[in-house]
Amino acid sequence: MLLDHFHPPLKGVRHWEAFHSSWASNLAAELNRILPPDWFAEPTVHYGIQVTPDVAGWDGTALAVGQSQPVVKPWSPESPTLTLDFLLTTDIVQVNIYNQSAGPVLAGAIERVSPSNQDRPDAREAFVQKCATFLHEAIGLVVIDIVTDRHANLHNELMSRLGGTGDSPRGLYACAYRPTSRDDHPVLDVWHHRLTIGEALATVPMFLKNGPCVPVDLQRTYTVTRENHRLN
Repeated sequence: MLLDHFHPPLKGVRHWEAFHSSWASNLAAELNRILPPDWFAEPTVHYGIQVTPDVAGWDGTALAVGQSQPVVKPWSPESPTLTLDFLLTTDIVQVNIYNQSAGPVLAGAIERVSPSNQDRPDAREAFVQKCATFLHEAIGLVVIDIVTDRHANLHNELMSRLGGTGDSPRGLYACAYRPTSRDDHPVLDVWHHRLTIGEALATVPMFLKNGPCVPVDLQRTYTVTRENHRLN
């Protein structure tokens, strides 16, 4: 049974981030239980991403005896030719599925909508763009939205971006997307499942790129997470 995590009595006494981080881990564990041997799932959870340089540091402890540490001359580039406002996706709650026989290569992703994904037009744009990129690369995708204190429908915005009508009913949902082709013509199959507070969650299909279709049992993993967090 789906709970409302964004209004009382849960809001203010339980942290949304803790529950949904655990749910992502349980989704990954459930997928790893049923995926073929060359496939694996990993949860990826970040709240409030900070930019850090991807450069390894060196503290000089490996210097040979008698060797002085090299002097690095300070250097800075000229002023940038362009500066503009740029939004980073601040919250990421997702499960990625990889095929490790040639990689690992990303084959599927489960994206969970957070309140910050819906706050502003630029935040919604960043989320939709990420999902559209997955689909254009033929990566299987599932999007889950159980946020009750925001009402933007990112599925509809994604459909509009991809040339669809974007007229699915408003409210909570879980959607599965399969990029495929028929008669040498690329198409996108969509499974839209409405979710309702107080009712069971759906089982949705995950179509892995160059791989099998596996069921994503939202109800089972959600129930396990509820039990672990003592939300009975």
